Amino acid sequence: MDSSKSATTAAPHASERAGSVPVQPPRGAERTATAPSDPSSRSAPEETPRRAPDPGAPPAAADPGTPADPIPADPGATTDPDTAAGPRAARARPEPEPRKRSRRPALLTTALVTTLALLALLSAGVGAYDIPLTDVLASVQHHLGLGGAPLDRVGESVLWNVRLPRVVLALLVGASLGCAGALMQGVFGNPLAEPGVIGISAGAAVGAVAAIGLGLSFFGNWTITVCAFVAGLITVSSVYLLSRNGGKTEVVTLILTGIAVNAFAGALIGLFVFFADSGQVNQITFWQLGSLAQATWPKVLAVLPCAVAGLLIAPLYSRRLDLLSLGERPARHLGIDVERLRLSLILVVALLTAAAVAVAGVITFIGLLVPHLLRMAYGPGHRFLVPGSALAGAVVLVAGDLAARTLAQPAELPLGVLTALLGSPFFFWLLRRTRRKQGGWA
Repeated sequence: MDSSKSATTAAPHASERAGSVPVQPPRGAERTATAPSDPSSRSAPEETPRRAPDPGAPPAAADPGTPADPIPADPGATTDPDTAAGPRAARARPEPEPRKRSRRPALLTTALVTTLALLALLSAGVGAYDIPLTDVLASVQHHLGLGGAPLDRVGESVLWNVRLPRVVLALLVGASLGCAGALMQGVFGNPLAEPGVIGISAGAAVGAVAAIGLGLSFFGNWTITVCAFVAGLITVSSVYLLSRNGGKTEVVTLILTGIAVNAFAGALIGLFVFFADSGQVNQITFWQLGSLAQATWPKVLAVLPCAVAGLLIAPLYSRRLDLLSLGERPARHLGIDVERLRLSLILVVALLTAAAVAVAGVITFIGLLVPHLLRMAYGPGHRFLVPGSALAGAVVLVAGDLAARTLAQPAELPLGVLTALLGSPFFFWLLRRTRRKQGGWA
């Protein structure tokens, strides 16, 4: 009895010496203390409910017999059992996704190059005068000095004076339009931007039609190309300035500006048709419908420098376009001169579009359809998107020209009409998809 009293009197003094406040026993503790000892109650101390601490009271001293609370897990830490098993298991885990991601551009590029080569050979042999594929390869090898054998006189003339200039021109025009579309979408930060949709192709066509209707020849064979380039530059500058509002490019403003520019360009072309003679009217109609029927080697040489220069310059801006896709303010913080970048790319787009329009007329929707298909297959990175759009544009236009020559034999469908028939439904679907994602245009 004396020992229990001394223990109870010593407990307060010990707690006072420790500087701690005695914790109030939980409800029902007296009953537990006076009750006879039960072995089952000793083995389950966690069943006793804990009382929430008073927020105003100082923290109680930790009971040496009570286990410490577990350290909360890092939210960024992984809970994968393979990783938790040890470093050996973590090293043994395969990482297929990054490798597939790194292989995908090479696989897509190989597929595009192979498809383009097969379509070029097929387009060179199929037509009103069929040439077997083996004869096409033999003639090409003969002209390259790699063996082979020449064709007969008619076959050689058809292949080298009609078919191959058309195939090369389709390749250059398709690559220029596809690359210009990818650059336009990167500059405007908008997936609906395209040289034909927002009126750049029509503006460049006005320059070419003006050179034809007025009989201009101050640059020789380069006159139409120069006039198309200047008109395309004026058009793309106007669209760029009119479609920006508060530092952003609005979709509705972009499309309405393109409608207005296309209508104005159509009115100017109609005015030139009204004052032109019969020979000039045929040429102007060619520009309006778009076609590669008048392809020759001089036209290929006329468009080659502009197309090659634009296609070589465009991939150099891929990294800056990726930074610009983050937004204007983050791009400026990362050291990008946004306005200078946009002006430089506008010049490249005008150069590519003018080169295409100067020899093929107005061909729309190539620059809209091709970059979207590549984004679905690979992603938004411009490092592959810009050169890949050039390759895919060449594939699409070579295939489209082959279809235009063979679907309505012996007649030939205008290439611009065919691309518009196929591209308009795709643009309508894309417009509704973008509107649904953004929850409306407001």
